Amino acid sequence: MVKRFLVLSFFLALAVGCTQELAEKRAQVIKPPKVAPEAEYLGSEACLECHDTMAADAKTNVHMRLASYEVPGYQVGCEGCHGPGSAHVDEGGDTEKILRFGEEGLEGEEANAVCLTCHQGGETMHWLGSEHAENDVACIDCHKVHHNSNPQLLAKGNEFELCSQCHRDVQAKMFFISRHPVKEGYMGCSDCHNPHGTGNPIAGMLRTEERLNDLCLTCHTRYQGPFVFEHEPVIEDCTICHDPHGTVANNLLKQNEPFLCMQCHEVHFHATRINDQVRNDGTDRFNPAGYPVGKDWRYPSAPNIQAAHEGWQKGFLTKCTQCHQYIHGSDFPSQAIPGQGRKLTR
Repeated sequence: MVKRFLVLSFFLALAVGCTQELAEKRAQVIKPPKVAPEAEYLGSEACLECHDTMAADAKTNVHMRLASYEVPGYQVGCEGCHGPGSAHVDEGGDTEKILRFGEEGLEGEEANAVCLTCHQGGETMHWLGSEHAENDVACIDCHKVHHNSNPQLLAKGNEFELCSQCHRDVQAKMFFISRHPVKEGYMGCSDCHNPHGTGNPIAGMLRTEERLNDLCLTCHTRYQGPFVFEHEPVIEDCTICHDPHGTVANNLLKQNEPFLCMQCHEVHFHATRINDQVRNDGTDRFNPAGYPVGKDWRYPSAPNIQAAHEGWQKGFLTKCTQCHQYIHGSDFPSQAIPGQGRKLTR
């Protein structure tokens, strides 16, 4: 009980410390630059008089469709992102008097600060502590604000194409034989990951509150249990045996059977019975006829016995799940199939 209390206290202190650090960092970073402090807001109509190519975008862009009563305390329209435009208009369109983005304007944290003035809750609440933010990924690297009909304003057509621009190793795995249907569009990267951060220092960008397994079990509920006989790797971490992004082995296994199982379990006694069933006197306890044993533990004078041993080896070095089908847990010992036991007789 005391140990559990100490562990919980440690993680609580860690969470509080991370929250305080995040709050301090948020206060420092979310400071959009003011290029024209004396400027005033004119409204989007004034902007569209010159930027007429944005008129069609104003009808579909989610930012342009916001009403002032929906976001009280925030400016809507063009000036919600680009800042007050009176100085820009009075100076004949001086680009230094308005906020710009990209190569000729704001990039990195400065550009992010403009977005974070509004997007501070929900999915983007933990952006400042995310791995993307720590690696200098900007909002405009993944999102295209203008002339984009995508509901999430993604810079690419879908999540897989967008994320693959950086995560090339994951993209390659999505072309393996066994994979989640992300490439086909039935799933998205954001089903398992929150690209804006989760606030969980242990889970990283995974959408799980505590363990990685909790995320997997949201879909694969049949493996949750509880079981009388549990498989320890399954309880600890699903990725010990599976690679969720794709593998060449079936069922997202990192290695084919029986080699995956043999990383933890020694070779089954049935597969090595020629070696481990020899008596001290050189005879085999499973050799009822008493045929002589060869130097290589074979039976050159008994082809039927030799074939039987080779059959055992082939059978038990093929797939462990031929007998142990309930590898995620079972109410039967050794995760075996019930009613399949057979008593060996001589």
